Amino acid sequence: MPKLSVIIIAKNESENIAECIKSASFANEVIVLDSGSSDNTVPLAKKLGAKIFNRPWKGYGQHKNIAIQLAKHEWIFSLDADERISPALKQEILKVINRPDFNVYDVPRRSLFVSRFIKHSGWQPDRTKRLFKKGSAKFSEHHVHEHLESKYEIGHLLQPLIHYSYRDFETVLKKINVYSSLGARDLKRKGKKGSLKKAILHALWAFIRTYIVRFGFLDGREGLMLAISVAEGTYYRYIKLIYLK
Repeated sequence: MPKLSVIIIAKNESENIAECIKSASFANEVIVLDSGSSDNTVPLAKKLGAKIFNRPWKGYGQHKNIAIQLAKHEWIFSLDADERISPALKQEILKVINRPDFNVYDVPRRSLFVSRFIKHSGWQPDRTKRLFKKGSAKFSEHHVHEHLESKYEIGHLLQPLIHYSYRDFETVLKKINVYSSLGARDLKRKGKKGSLKKAILHALWAFIRTYIVRFGFLDGREGLMLAISVAEGTYYRYIKLIYLK
């Protein structure tokens, strides 16, 4: 029987880590790669039987690649702390790894924005590559929005991964700040330059794309709030790029 490792990177995820690990408990091993948590993340993960490793923070992509190397089984599923493997997805994963047609699979993801699971706004369909044979894929080394890269053809799972991405507005504001800083670093690495004009125009287009082009207005008030937050994050990304040394 093929065996499965679930890898999770974490720092100060005590609100999420227990339910995340429980959803992955069917795997042959669950690895939590911590990067200096100061809350109860590590004790909670240990209590639930996860294997704990600690490494200095290298960025999302690099950290996930370290976790891949720590996994000892043939198949790997990469799971974020604010995500849950649904019961239906669990069954599909077990079925696929026993009779695989591909080396790498993507999975549809349902994401929460404060009080609604978003169906439009560019969040659906949201397919993300997560299940793969070890050695078949690795993560890009972007500071934010890292993704699996592979030379193999991608298979498609049908059952959803549940993503509690933005539980409240404190989380929204925190992620706007963090992701705009990391996004600015990625832009600088690509040789891009920031300006007030670019910040305004990119933010305006981000709002139009999310709310109108991608039918965010069909997501009700949460769709409008999401479009505003996307625009705001885009604005700050280009403003921060101006001042990066």
